Amino acid sequence: MAKLPAMGRVKRRLAREIGDGAAIRFYRACLNHTVLRLASDPRWRTLLAVAPDTAVAARCWPSPKRLVRIPQGAGDLGVSMQRLFDTLPPGPVVIVGSDIPGIRPAHIASAFALLGRADAVFGPAPDGGYWLVGQRRSPRRLVPFARVPWSTAEALAATLDNLSGKIVAFAPRLSDVDTIEDYRREGDLAERLVPSFAP
Repeated sequence: MAKLPAMGRVKRRLAREIGDGAAIRFYRACLNHTVLRLASDPRWRTLLAVAPDTAVAARCWPSPKRLVRIPQGAGDLGVSMQRLFDTLPPGPVVIVGSDIPGIRPAHIASAFALLGRADAVFGPAPDGGYWLVGQRRSPRRLVPFARVPWSTAEALAATLDNLSGKIVAFAPRLSDVDTIEDYRREGDLAERLVPSFAP
């Protein structure tokens, strides 16, 4: 899932701390690295769910072969993710964000493997949220995103509360980058994405 990589639309908290230019460069670099890493892997089909919906045809998106862009649709993050789980073709689905410098194809492969024996899989983030969510989607439809306080330290816990009684597995913990502390914690990974910014 990705937002249009334009100033004022993405990384607003980070931009307040490192400047608009550095924040948008980071986001574009991270988005490109993520898409290129994941879309080239033949083990799964990669879709880029974009917001706003009118940006599906924009020329700013990375466009490797086999990558399909689709709209996220209206609503908050939970509504958009639920829509993807409900409408994509049958089979397991894994959703990731576009601001995780450490993401690798091995993480996605592991998440799909975990769904072989779990109803859902999560990749925890240090801030209490999650960078990855996946569902097996068979034999039952899950609805885990109701009343989740997004962008808070309770996001993962609230989502897990909605999955009481279901089998849940966990991928490795990775960081998204929302603040300068996140950026500094990512260290070398973040600096390789935007070598011109030194916090």
